[in-house]
Formats: sequence, structure tokens, C-alpha cells
Amino acid sequence: MHSHSQPHGDAAAPSAGPIAAAPDAGAPAVHGTRGHSAHRSVTDHRQAVRELLEPLLSRERTETLPLVEALGRGLAEDITAPLSLPPFPNSQMDGFAIRSGDVPDGGADLRVAAPVPAGASPAPLQPGTAVPIMTGAMLPEGADAVVPIEQAVPSVFPVAGEEAEVRLPATAAGTFIRAVGSDIEAGRPALAAGTCLGPAQLGLLAALGLPAVLVHKQLSVLLVTTGDEVVEPGEPLGDGKIYDANGTLLESALRQAGLAVTRSGISADSPEALRTLLRTHTSAVDLIVSTGGVSKGAYEVVRQAMDGQDVTFQHVAMQPGGPQGLGTFDGVPLLAFPGNPVSCLVSFEMFLRPVLGELFGAPAPRPAVRARLAQPLSSPAGKHQVRRGSLQGDGTVRLQGGESSHLVQALAHSNALVHVPVGTTVLNEGDEVEVWML
Repeated sequence: MHSHSQPHGDAAAPSAGPIAAAPDAGAPAVHGTRGHSAHRSVTDHRQAVRELLEPLLSRERTETLPLVEALGRGLAEDITAPLSLPPFPNSQMDGFAIRSGDVPDGGADLRVAAPVPAGASPAPLQPGTAVPIMTGAMLPEGADAVVPIEQAVPSVFPVAGEEAEVRLPATAAGTFIRAVGSDIEAGRPALAAGTCLGPAQLGLLAALGLPAVLVHKQLSVLLVTTGDEVVEPGEPLGDGKIYDANGTLLESALRQAGLAVTRSGISADSPEALRTLLRTHTSAVDLIVSTGGVSKGAYEVVRQAMDGQDVTFQHVAMQPGGPQGLGTFDGVPLLAFPGNPVSCLVSFEMFLRPVLGELFGAPAPRPAVRARLAQPLSSPAGKHQVRRGSLQGDGTVRLQGGESSHLVQALAHSNALVHVPVGTTVLNEGDEVEVWML
């Protein structure tokens, strides 16, 4: 029901599954009317979230940023390499550039020519000579191999300006040479639109000579937590009251996913007050996310506040986090998550976070790995269960806490979500499961 850290409303609700899991059985998504229908599958609900947010994907919602400011953003266009990497043949080692044909099987003594430092434009290699060359330096015209300095006799570079010879072993053509375009050729795809830009991707763009990049703008979200029984941390805790965990939990998750978050504070259980609060922010945000007030009890304020709005309330076949609301409030996309802390975070991880990554390229997907259970578990029939767990160094995953959706301490000690797909009701110790790393 509401945003807090105690049992409430959906403690026995079903759970959602990972993108990579087999499709769940369930009723088709319901759009456009407020109400409650048969359980919807995780896959169908995620698709409904995708369709809700897809209109936000437009050219007008992109911007060009300097590379270092684009960290964590989603790439908004395909990037084609404007040049080859490397752009010229260069040495992979400190050593001597040679013509392989100048050195027979038994080795040969070659006259040492002027050295080639990195960044220099070398003169062509003369027959019977060896050129001292540094790692990354341009290969002289005529050279087709590099002999590492360690294989030379003597195994040191001669003093600049002194005449010298060096004995080198036979070396096959192409040895320790980085060919033009061996990393990427000019005109080839470099990065696809939708790529999440991390340090490696930004480094590639810099290597290609691009100073800036077109990315999706940061989405803005209004986060609303509800409940007469919850108070902000730090305030006096009266009888029957609990501290709000969901506001901090979800704001942190949303910010970590790259969204700009506006917190409304805690909304009381008054539909009129909630509608007024929402309307003070709708003109400035792209998305509304609420927690609590979505079940079928007598004081479900989010459900009540959505009268006359294009919002559907439905039960999804997952545990925890089954009660879900989805639609638009005054035309602004709205996702209504349940109020138990674990339920709201699982809802975010199962529905909003992956859709943001699919549509806007950020955040990056959660790493999905296979692990063996360190203990048995049971799962409700017809539901996709998501358990909290800790992946161990030996490849096993140990469950943290039970199935209940109020166990914040267990969540805090977890580093993974453990997925039990629809149709699986019992798993034994040692059975393999998919886990998402948090």
C-alpha cells in the first residue's frame, strides 16, 4: 500500500522476471481504462511500460555533449568510424624495424639507421639496415617486421649519432606490426545508437577524433511516496508510525539509472491532496513514479487519485511487487509501484530500469549470470519469483531473508536478484538459477 519498511498490502504478491527469462504465461496487457483484471505476465507488463515511455524517444530529446560530459548517457545515433585505427602501420614493441628478407634463418648483422620515435614521420628503410623503433611509432616504408629489443645483440639501442651494427634473428613478415585498420577500418560501424557510454566507449570516440557526441537528454522524474503512517527519517516517530524507506531507496535507484529526480515529500492519504501535488509538477517532468496506494484496500490513495485518468491498475504475476499501476496523469506517463520497500525496488529493476536501457541506452543492463543455489527454495505456482541473494566467490548464490517484501536489512546485504521463472515451484540446493548482479 504505502512507502515504508514494514509489511503492507502486497507481501504475498507475485514477482517479475528477467528479460532473458522464458516468457511467462499471463493475461494480455490492459490499456486505457482504470481497473483491475486478471494477472498479467512480467513480459507483457514490461512491454506495456515500454509502450508508455516510447513516445519520449524523439530527436527533440537529444543533445550534443563533450565526451567527458556524456558519461553514462545513451548514444542517440549510430557512429561510423571517420578514420582507421590505427591510422598508419606502427610498431607493437620497442625494437628494430627490418625487411624480413634481409635476415636469413641463421640471423644477420645489420647496420643501425636513425631511430624512429613515436610521432615521427620516418624515412624509408634502406636495404640491409635496421631502424630502432618505439612502441606506437610509424613503421618506415619498406619495413615488414619488428624484432623486439630483447632479441637483439647487443640488446640495447646504440647512442644516437654513432655508427653501429646489431645482430638480429630471422623474423617472419608481419611480426609485431599493427596494421592499418586492425582495430577498426574507416567507414565501419563504431558504436550503435542505444549504446550506454562508459569510459571504454568514450575512449573509442576520442581515438576516432570526435570531440562531442549526440546523446539522449536526461529524463526528469517526479517521485511520490504516500502514506499517513510514514514519516521522514530524523523526525519524531509517533505511535503507529514508521520511517519512509522507499523515498531514499527509489530516489537512489532512479539517480543511479541516470534520471533527474524531483522528490515531492510524503503525500498524505488524500486523493485530492495527491492530485494537487502532482499537478504542481507535471509541466516540468517527463515521468511520475509513485509508491504505495495501489492495492485494493480501503485507503489506496493512488488508485483513488487516478479517477478519470488513463491509468490501469493490475496484478502482475510476480512476487514480490504484484500490484502495479500504469498510464498517464494529465498526459504525463505514470508508473505506480507497490509500497513495500523490496516490492518497489524489484518493480523498478524489473520494469523501469530495463526499459530505460532498451529505449534510451542508459542505464546499462544488469549483468545476468548463472549460479548454483546454496540452499533449496520454493516459489508460488504461476508467478515469477524474485529473491534477494549474495553471489559467492565459488559460484553459488545464498538467499538473503525470506519471501516477504518488507525485509530491508536482507536487501541491504544482497548483491544479486535471484530469478525463479513461472512454472518452477521447487528448486534444490545446487540447482542452477539466473541472477542479476546489483
